[in-house]
Amino acid sequence: MKIAFATQDLKRVDAHFGWAKNIAIYEISPEGHRFLEAVQFEGDLQEDGNEDKLAPKLEAIADCAILYVAAIGGSGAARVVAKNIHPIKVSQPEEIADILVRLKDVLKGTPPPWLRKAMLKGQERSFDFADEVEHV
Repeated sequence: MKIAFATQDLKRVDAHFGWAKNIAIYEISPEGHRFLEAVQFEGDLQEDGNEDKLAPKLEAIADCAILYVAAIGGSGAARVVAKNIHPIKVSQPEEIADILVRLKDVLKGTPPPWLRKAMLKGQERSFDFADEVEHV
């Protein structure tokens, strides 16, 4: 499963989604995590109401299941959720490495329902109704 982090310094979740200079993307599983890429953004990122700045960020995180942010506007949150990405807001800057360790431990146990759903992102869901038919 891929996870994105809105970050200014590539070490902490410390950025508003719309204002983030970087989006760090990792892959995580119960066995561990690995850094995939850092997507950098330039221009006037702090301009409120500029929805155009969100398009490249949404494209960068399109195949991620979770997005960690320090803050996110209502419009940005709606657009993230519409792409089946679960946004998580941290209350204060937090080390990405610490989040990854905690998340890996949760994945090893019994993840909560929202996380189980996020883990299925990008996988084809199949349900065989024939297996559920009660034979009398």
